[in-house]
Amino acid sequence: MKTFSALLMGAVLAIVAAVAPAQAQRMPESIKIIVPFPAGGTTDILARHIAKHLGDKLGVQTVVENRAGASGTIGSDFVAKSPADGSVLLLAATHHVINPSLYRKLPYDTVKAFSPIAQVATAPNALVVTKDFPAKSVAELIVLAKQQPGKLSFGSSGIGGANHLSGELFKQMTGIDMVHIPYKGAAPAMNDLIGGHIPILFDSLPTVIPAAQGGLLRVLAVTSRERAPTLPDVPTLDESGVKGFESLGWFGLYMPQANGNAVYQKLTATMAEVLASPELAEKFSAHGVQVGKLTGESFSKFVESEITRWGGVVRAANVPPQD
Repeated sequence: MKTFSALLMGAVLAIVAAVAPAQAQRMPESIKIIVPFPAGGTTDILARHIAKHLGDKLGVQTVVENRAGASGTIGSDFVAKSPADGSVLLLAATHHVINPSLYRKLPYDTVKAFSPIAQVATAPNALVVTKDFPAKSVAELIVLAKQQPGKLSFGSSGIGGANHLSGELFKQMTGIDMVHIPYKGAAPAMNDLIGGHIPILFDSLPTVIPAAQGGLLRVLAVTSRERAPTLPDVPTLDESGVKGFESLGWFGLYMPQANGNAVYQKLTATMAEVLASPELAEKFSAHGVQVGKLTGESFSKFVESEITRWGGVVRAANVPPQD
């Protein structure tokens, strides 16, 4: 009898051991992608495309929820404190790697609190000027700025964003002095440029392209190392004489720190498939962005390098710490 009981117990344990890994890899019945910005912006639009494709691949319901505020830290903090079971993800823009050097204190450790899954998309910013601005090229703008140090101003969608720091990097690499005018979002900054209240603006292509097509402004250059497919006739800053200049806006998908668990591995592999979709590439192109190429470990290394890089730009620009 004892022998039979021992055999029975052994069989039960074997079944449990076989089932446990399968359960550990089981995806949640639904996934919520948190966007830490208001609805309607580029991050939100991309998140909704990703939600559909990811949900279809995994066969689960995937929805987008906007939790805006504090330059993305409110939504990011919610995700950081969520379970690492794949039920809550974060889709954030470049601010995610800038905030650690911009804020005095964050409610989470950007490196330790998240597991980077995939770089969803990349988008160059553009250096634009009013339609009647006297400088017709980047070279002419640099000459004009050096003739009038501190007299020219440039706008951005807010302190510490990728657009703002593109301008600061431009100043550092050209040795010019321009005054930064921060706005509460891309829309009011663009409106003031079109209205002639500011002469220069760094902004993302999804916002710039419609205004450029309408003849409301002039695009002097894009901030990527290669020309943007949506603006093939516009040179890069590197081509325009600011050698080595590169400042890409990018968007990434994260989950709470998972320490490489099975769900993380599954999401990483699935996102690699999603990003290879020609349909997704076509949809992203319509918004002026390109599909990302990094997943898993390569994306994690990129995130850490970007935190270091933008931290250096913030310090060199003497951007006041934010509370």
